[in-house]
Amino acid sequence: MISVEAIDNNSFKVSVTKDSSTKHIVLLSDRFHQDVTNNKLTKTELITHSFEFLLKKESNQSILKKFNLEVISQYFPEYIDEIKKIIL
Repeated sequence: MISVEAIDNNSFKVSVTKDSSTKHIVLLSDRFHQDVTNNKLTKTELITHSFEFLLKKESNQSILKKFNLEVISQYFPEYIDEIKKIIL
């Protein structure tokens, strides 16, 4: 289960319960949100889909505890294309 809670407009607390429970702080700028989703997803939806993507690649224990959402594509180049498929 993935739970996303806004801390402020650009910061979110994400809780993931899979084999174990983990907590993460995710930063998401308005610019990156707009570039990736064209505002067709809320920031919370984008973060949720991003964690679903990550959980297909690695365990929740392996996900960074604090990160900017933009860095996912540095580790997984297909990330943005996969998110854009959800929007279509």
